Amino acid sequence: MGFGPFFFGRIKMLNKRSDKLELLRIAEAVALEKSIDKELIINSMETGIAKAAKSKFGQDNEIEVQINRENGDIGIFRKLVIVEKPENINTEISLKEAHSLNEENNDKNLGDTILQSLPAFDFGRIAAQTAKQVISTSVREAERERQFNDFIDKKDTILSGIVKRLEFGNVIVDLGRTESIIQKNEMIPRENIKAGDRVKAYCYDVRRETRGQQIFLSRAHPKFMEKLFIQEVPEIYDGLIEIISSSRDPGSRAKICVKAIDNSLDPVGACVGMRGSRVQAVVNELQGEKIDIVNWSEDPAVIVSNALSPAEIQRVNVDTENKKLDVILTEENLSKAIGRRGQNVRLATKLMNYEINIMTDQEDSERRQIEFKEKTEIFVKNLELDETLGQLLVAEGYSSIDDIKDSSIESLAKIEGIEEDTAKELIERAKESYQKDQEEISKKIKELGLESHLISHEGLTPGMLVTLGEQKILKLSDFADLASDELTGGYDIVKGERIKIKGYLEDFALTKNEADQLIMSAREKIYKD
Repeated sequence: MGFGPFFFGRIKMLNKRSDKLELLRIAEAVALEKSIDKELIINSMETGIAKAAKSKFGQDNEIEVQINRENGDIGIFRKLVIVEKPENINTEISLKEAHSLNEENNDKNLGDTILQSLPAFDFGRIAAQTAKQVISTSVREAERERQFNDFIDKKDTILSGIVKRLEFGNVIVDLGRTESIIQKNEMIPRENIKAGDRVKAYCYDVRRETRGQQIFLSRAHPKFMEKLFIQEVPEIYDGLIEIISSSRDPGSRAKICVKAIDNSLDPVGACVGMRGSRVQAVVNELQGEKIDIVNWSEDPAVIVSNALSPAEIQRVNVDTENKKLDVILTEENLSKAIGRRGQNVRLATKLMNYEINIMTDQEDSERRQIEFKEKTEIFVKNLELDETLGQLLVAEGYSSIDDIKDSSIESLAKIEGIEEDTAKELIERAKESYQKDQEEISKKIKELGLESHLISHEGLTPGMLVTLGEQKILKLSDFADLASDELTGGYDIVKGERIKIKGYLEDFALTKNEADQLIMSAREKIYKD
């Protein structure tokens, strides 16, 4: 039911009591059908009739319409402002005239507004059409608002509906009272969905748009898998087990990290279920996606060992400050840890939000030897030391000239074989070397022609600026175009082989988060300018 010819035929004859009551009944029926407030329908009627009345009494008039909610009586009024000397009879009235119109106006003063009753009239075709348009628009807007409010609460939940049609790879899903969309990139790859199929999907966004709310669903989102586990595992629903994080390669493989709030529970076993029934239900919904359930731990080394299963890990070096993990294992476990096309380690990285470097024991040993040799050479060259003393400093944990410069005489003198005089001399040489380096770096930055905005960008050290300049990254806009991996380095899979990619600022121990922040702040500056 709606505001059709039946209603608008009666709006032309507002002087008949039966028609007035009919308007109220129609308003109530439409409000019930559209699930919107009856008062809003009547208000839209008042607005529509007021607009139609303007075409009868003149557009200069300010018309107010009041519909009696009990008997349907319709009052049409002209709003007039009380002024000392009226200039426009359609909008203004003198105080004397106002008092003479109605006894209720006797307490009115200059500046107040009064309502002057207007006679009832028969709506013409144009006036009725005007009222129809206003009322229909109001009802549509109210219906859209109601639908938006209904579905904004459904955000971050699983919704179920019938596939209505497919458009350019996108799936339109009928949710009953409205439609939603699963965009092509939010589908599980190679999934065959046809019109008429019932589908479940995760509601990740609800937006207001001109034509109504737009509901976005996803079957590829990691949260879809999490919500399915909540449905299948009562312990998660009851809060006895918590989902810490998850990562997915939709249609292929996924990982989910769970933690038991009740220590008597086995979180992995609860998620797997009797004979794998619970996890299998989720796998079936995800079109056969293989799911690794990882037990959470306070120790990142334990989590990464679980996350890289079935590979057997020898040891893990943890850098919690920079959120980096060096995973050392045997040659035969290397391919298992990395996975096909790097899938296993990539999912583990997303799951933990740590940078994971996988290497064999031999690679780790070679890397340590190279690092030890490089650090020793820096001390020997810049502090004019013999190799033995340089090696001693590295072995005691000193990695750079800055470490020596910022150290105290007492700390260095604690090293066996280093006297106080030697410690003092080391610190002095380190300070001289540092000062010399800063002067050379400043000169180099000037020679490279770096833009002032890049030089002043917060977070970039002089050493970083020189390195960037040598790579022809001379402007802040050049820096903003980079990806964090280009700064920090990482690994890539090329023709099935895992290749180390050197980052521009890798030697400065820059974390991925720090790189992201540097790049994003550069982009914000450029966008602002």
